[in-house]
Amino acid sequence: MTTPELLAKQFSDTREWTKLLVTDFSDEDWVFQPESGLHHALWLCGHLVTAEDTLIFSRSLNADDSLPAGFRAHFPIGGSVRSATEHDYPPAASVIATMDEHHAQTLLAIRGMSDSLLAEPAYAADGKSKHPHYADKLGVVSHLIRHEAFHAGQIGLLRRLMGKAALR
Repeated sequence: MTTPELLAKQFSDTREWTKLLVTDFSDEDWVFQPESGLHHALWLCGHLVTAEDTLIFSRSLNADDSLPAGFRAHFPIGGSVRSATEHDYPPAASVIATMDEHHAQTLLAIRGMSDSLLAEPAYAADGKSKHPHYADKLGVVSHLIRHEAFHAGQIGLLRRLMGKAALR
């Protein structure tokens, strides 16, 4: 198995876990916030898609935003997360469909990365300074997988706070 194939498999397995965590969510579950300003599963899933696009297509492949127009604006990074009464989020089914479509594109992109591309330096958003989390594009893809797992853990905690069973 090549490094890109291994990375794609790890990312695919992690995304399957994320999707399993939200399979039984009702409309209310998607936007449950334990406290005002904290994450809800809908925001987390949208955020995962925008991060995937940024890390793989922008930071690794120097490509333009490949998400549907306006999608990214619903899931800004930083600050508190708006509730569903404060913001008109896309429906959960639309976010999941975007996750699925974009994930398929991302897996193809990762599998197509060469070892030489993965060894290239990675930069912060300004395109010039070193990124604090990774030194090369292999690190970018590895970070994507860890990032997904981190937020899946948050969704798992939200499940428990809603009284849902833990999944194993």
